[in-house]
Amino acid sequence: MKISKLLIGLFAGAMSMAAYAQAPIVIKFSHVVSVDTPKGKAAEYFAKKADELTKGKVKVEVYANSTLYKDKEEMEALQLGAVQMLAPSLAKFGPLGAKEFEVFDLPYIFSDYDALRKITNGPVGAQLLGKLEAKGIRGLAYWDNGFKSFSANTPIKTPADLKGKKMRIQSSKVLEAQMRGIGALPQMMAFSEVYQALQTGVVDGTENPISNLYTQKMHEVQKHLTLTEHGYLGYAVIVNKKFWDGLPSDIRGQLDDAMAQSTRYANQIAKIENDTSLEKVRASGKTEVYTPTKEERAAFVKALAPVHKQMESRIGKDVIQSVYKATGFDPSK
Repeated sequence: MKISKLLIGLFAGAMSMAAYAQAPIVIKFSHVVSVDTPKGKAAEYFAKKADELTKGKVKVEVYANSTLYKDKEEMEALQLGAVQMLAPSLAKFGPLGAKEFEVFDLPYIFSDYDALRKITNGPVGAQLLGKLEAKGIRGLAYWDNGFKSFSANTPIKTPADLKGKKMRIQSSKVLEAQMRGIGALPQMMAFSEVYQALQTGVVDGTENPISNLYTQKMHEVQKHLTLTEHGYLGYAVIVNKKFWDGLPSDIRGQLDDAMAQSTRYANQIAKIENDTSLEKVRASGKTEVYTPTKEERAAFVKALAPVHKQMESRIGKDVIQSVYKATGFDPSK
């Protein structure tokens, strides 16, 4: 009798362990933008690829539109393990203590996507991600959104047109300096609150890649958009380091593959999405879209150039110089 009970107990224990072993590993992936943005679509693509490549052993649950956490909350949630994966904008790492990431916020530092790729796909980008390890964070990839442009309820043709305007920014000392460099008044605000702030006049304008402007319906409450393309908005896909390191090596390898495929997808669709969104903004008739002349663009570049020098002590002169060297950027031009 005792032996049979022991066998039954062992069998039940083995069955429960087998059931536990078969339960999928859940990754909660939280982000603050809508599902139909480049980041939103890439997150869903990653969830699909993770399921395929791990044969169902990993379930990625994507929470879009700040449904779990807002801008300021999500990083702490990741470090505490409440979520396992985020894709915050690169400006978010400054407040975390990794100020070197703010090099991505410097106005006009990337002339085009080719120059950008030399950083995100090269050693400088890898070194920056490595700086997150001490924060309990593993950096997996860079995802594009696109190049930002200014919007407001009055025409924007020169830097002087933004003087005295209350312009929303995300938390970033570089973006604060950028706005002050053109005489605007920077207003830090969570992304989820921007539409209402624009609608009610709490802020006068903002800066966004066009896909964000359109999908958040900001074009409905902004009469003018000028394609300054003055700065880059991108994301770092990050995970809780303890969680990631604790995964079985084969699962981690499959997820690395899923992330590599998702990164290619994310960066391919980012430009397409922004171009499509721009067409939709134009078609809406609610926002007048203006393309600066060569001379007008040069005036913005000149007005914002001093921000690079101002931020050397914060970001690190060596980091800025390493980007200049990799991209061929000449700050004197």
